[in-house]
Amino acid sequence: MNWLTNYIRPKIQKLVKSKDVPDNLWQKCPACGQMVFHRDLEKNWNVCTHCNGHLRLSIKSRLAMLFDEGLYQRIELPKTPDDPLRFKDLKSYAGRLKESRARLGEQDGIIVAHGRMGGMNVVVAGFDFDFMGGSMGVAVGEGIVAAAELAVIQDSPLLLIPASGGARMQEGILSLMQMARTTVAVDKVKEKGLPYLVLLTDPTTGGVTASFAMLGDIQIAEPGAVIGFAGARVIENTIREKLPEGFQRAEYLEEHGMVDMVVHRHQLRDMLIRIFSILRNKGPAGEVLMLARADA
Repeated sequence: MNWLTNYIRPKIQKLVKSKDVPDNLWQKCPACGQMVFHRDLEKNWNVCTHCNGHLRLSIKSRLAMLFDEGLYQRIELPKTPDDPLRFKDLKSYAGRLKESRARLGEQDGIIVAHGRMGGMNVVVAGFDFDFMGGSMGVAVGEGIVAAAELAVIQDSPLLLIPASGGARMQEGILSLMQMARTTVAVDKVKEKGLPYLVLLTDPTTGGVTASFAMLGDIQIAEPGAVIGFAGARVIENTIREKLPEGFQRAEYLEEHGMVDMVVHRHQLRDMLIRIFSILRNKGPAGEVLMLARADA
């Protein structure tokens, strides 16, 4: 009996027992509704293999995609007060920060890195939407200022990649002040004659859109990205009218002159390198020919 119970029964149970399958092996594309295997998505930089819909891409994956051979160096950002207003809603702000930091291993919602793109030195500041919706507080403002200063020191182009719900309400007026600080910071880059590009990703909204995100020398957006200040429902309720189809999407903004170009994620790196090389080329486009004088 012990032999049947202790040996045979476990063998049979092992054969017929259903195996646990992780919940995150498949992801549903928000554009076409198809299920995509997670490894296929990772290989395709989170672009749907069925409809080319652009799903959100983490900032670390994006940096690996843009820099030469995926190599870059991060810089240490200035430390800022964690909870200057001692804010509390359903949770304390300090508790929200602690939770996000433990989950993501980052101090706040921005990463500043520098490396080479097409052999050129480039400084990139990118938002992490997973960190409290990429909201902009004092720490994010400090990160953008640090990125601008580094670009000036290195005489390098600056690329900003926002993915944000706007200013961080838990920091009140201090978060709104970052709109002015970041605007001044990117102006210093422009004063030095350095290229400043913005890659608008999904979503770019609120105070981020109303400041540095719309000040690039060239505005590039990913297909389908939501870009705007207030939400579409808020606007509809305010003006009491139905908004046009595709309102606040990248393609709509390109048609109406708010965005210069909409570029597929697979073509972004080559396009950015091309733009940087053109803007950094200080010499003539071709050989300069001397014209013969008429009286010669």
